[in-house]
Amino acid sequence: MVIEYVGQIIRQVREEQRYEEEGIGSSYLFRVDQATIIDATKCGNLARFINHSCNPNCYAKIITVESQKKIVLYSRQPISINEEITYDYKFPIEDTKIPCLCGADSCRGSLN
Repeated sequence: MVIEYVGQIIRQVREEQRYEEEGIGSSYLFRVDQATIIDATKCGNLARFINHSCNPNCYAKIITVESQKKIVLYSRQPISINEEITYDYKFPIEDTKIPCLCGADSCRGSLN
């Protein structure tokens, strides 16, 4: 285990639009399931700053602790000191692509 992705538990994605209206450029929303999202935009930990990679050294897993779902990042391999921690965001496929800048040899070219 590397870190838990923590934030406010919300039920809808309306927050993203509200953040745009407020001038907040980046939002950190992580979908747990169809009904639940963890919003780390205003009250998260360092996990919200972990970058995407098409060839990540970590993976996200949803676990249940005392009947509450949590998102935890686990390492795929030993991680060296000063090595960047990354995971695959696994964004849904959409027509409008978000360019991927991970630089991996196996880069897909977009996050979605």
